[in-house]
Amino acid sequence: MHAFINFIMGPMVWISFLIFFIGTIFRLYKMFRLINKTEKFIFSYMSLKYSLRSIFAWLTPFLPVSTRKRPVFWGVSYIFHVLLFVLPIFLLSHVTLLEESMQWSWFTLSDSVADILTIVVILALVFFSIRRVTVPEVKFLTRMSDFLFILIVALPFITGFLAYHQFFAYKSIVIAHVISGELMLILIPFTRFFHMFMAPFTRAYIGSEFGNVRHAKDW
Repeated sequence: MHAFINFIMGPMVWISFLIFFIGTIFRLYKMFRLINKTEKFIFSYMSLKYSLRSIFAWLTPFLPVSTRKRPVFWGVSYIFHVLLFVLPIFLLSHVTLLEESMQWSWFTLSDSVADILTIVVILALVFFSIRRVTVPEVKFLTRMSDFLFILIVALPFITGFLAYHQFFAYKSIVIAHVISGELMLILIPFTRFFHMFMAPFTRAYIGSEFGNVRHAKDW
């Protein structure tokens, strides 16, 4: 058991990051290769100007018309996606571990702020789950895998919250936290989580088409 814990807390962390980086690079390579092979014409009207215009417009809360039509959903979605990146990167315990292993360090959130933001993330995931069974057009498209992916995202935050407050079996919760974080990291390049990388390219494509071809805004 001790050897298993050491492996999970040590080598497996680096293995997870390695799979994440190699998998991401491979998926991006396959995407660009496919575009170059089947839809090379796309590059003829791709524009940095219109790409960035579209990306920043959709990053601006409630600027796109469609987001103003569903303010609750988009408001929760904006907050959730920001915190999904901010919390792991600026969490004090994460930065401390990184500083101990690689001597890297930066600004961190206070424990009380991190605690509140973690609860916000968990509540946002509860909101997304309820929405999938109550909104007819969303319910129609929902599969069990959607709830599984929500659970995979939720576990690192739930176990992290429980570990910080030392609820239940502390050591077991910490192990579950590390394993769930590693699992999510490994799955990113090979599942729908990969949309975090695809989204900017999609926006760049749509923004360039609207700007260069249709001479219109895409938001």
